[in-house]
Amino acid sequence: MTRIFLSLGAILGGLSVAFGAVGTHVLPSSISERSLATFATGVRYQMFHALALLIIAVLVNSMESPPTTLLTSGWLFFIGVVIFSGSLYTLSLTGINTFGMVAPLGAVALMLGWASFAFVAWKFMGNN
Repeated sequence: MTRIFLSLGAILGGLSVAFGAVGTHVLPSSISERSLATFATGVRYQMFHALALLIIAVLVNSMESPPTTLLTSGWLFFIGVVIFSGSLYTLSLTGINTFGMVAPLGAVALMLGWASFAFVAWKFMGNN
C-alpha cells in the first residue's frame, strides 16, 4: 500500500501543479472569474490531499501492520479528490451546474478521510 499511496499522492500533486498552471496561464482568457475561482478551489484541495496521501504512505511504511482505518483514510482522500476536484474542474470548464451538485459527495469523502485519520492518530499513534 505504501507504493500505491506514494504513487497516487505524487500523481495528484504533479497534476495539481499542471492544472494550476493551466488555470493561471490558459483559462483566464476563456472562462469567467467565478469559474476560474472554482477551478482554483479544485486545484488547492487536490494539492492538500496529495500531501495527505504522501503522509499516509509514510505512516503505512513505518508500521508493521497498518490499521485498516489508515488505509481507508488514504482511499477516502483519493476518491474525495477525484470526485470533489474533478467535479469542480468539470463545472468550471463546461458551466454545467449538475457537476456542482456532485462536489459535496467528494467533500464528504474528504471529511470522512480526515475523521478516519484522526481516529488512527488517537488510537494508534504514541502513548501520551
